[in-house]
Amino acid sequence: MVPSAAIAPTAAPPVTPAPLRATRAERWTCAVLAAAGLAVLGVAAWLDPSPDGVGTHRALGLAPCGWMVSMNLPCPSCGMTTAFSHAAHGSFLRSAYVQPMGFVLAIGTAAGAATCLHTALTGSRLAHVLGSRITARALLALGILALLSWGWKVALVRGALPVDALHNAPASL
Repeated sequence: MVPSAAIAPTAAPPVTPAPLRATRAERWTCAVLAAAGLAVLGVAAWLDPSPDGVGTHRALGLAPCGWMVSMNLPCPSCGMTTAFSHAAHGSFLRSAYVQPMGFVLAIGTAAGAATCLHTALTGSRLAHVLGSRITARALLALGILALLSWGWKVALVRGALPVDALHNAPASL
């Protein structure tokens, strides 16, 4: 048996504590990200969502979706501008029905803009803490949701899901 005095605990290396406030560079980065997110949401609020669930982007002078024109098949991002516009108008159910991934991204944009604005104005470390929680598993889940949302949009365009449900959905929750 080894005497207890012979087993010395190993000392852990000193840990440098994280700063209590965001750095100036982090605050400026958050300010730019907040402005970008708010600009996207502002444009989405300015747009009138297309009653067809696609094509809202045409009001910005953009061309129609090439996939829809050439193959009558929505691209993976079809309906996202419409979903953002519905969400910016507070029509969350319509947003989710039109393009589920667009709804998630619109809510994420709003949450990200609010978090970044808070960090930029107060110096809080909240944006850093939340940003460090984005894991590979979370990104995989978003990728799977994007594929499922595309399938949902294809089903809408092909008539497998009722488009009139979009018109009958409540304007807001």
